[in-house]
Amino acid sequence: MAIGDRYKTGQRSPANAYYKWDGYTDGTNSPRPTSEEQKIRLEKGEVFPPINSCDKGAYWRMTSYA
Repeated sequence: MAIGDRYKTGQRSPANAYYKWDGYTDGTNSPRPTSEEQKIRLEKGEVFPPINSCDKGAYWRMTSYA
């Protein structure tokens, strides 16, 4: 688990960290998530969420530790 590592909806967060949206699991990048959905903070063990505004699975990239 390092800054820049990529995770997807359904996986568990390996650390208390901040993540940013990095595309959809179906290979598309549209429609773009709302600005509130593009960055998340998860505690270790929490599950990576989908993008609710379009009901799609997402990839998340770790940006920093919390």
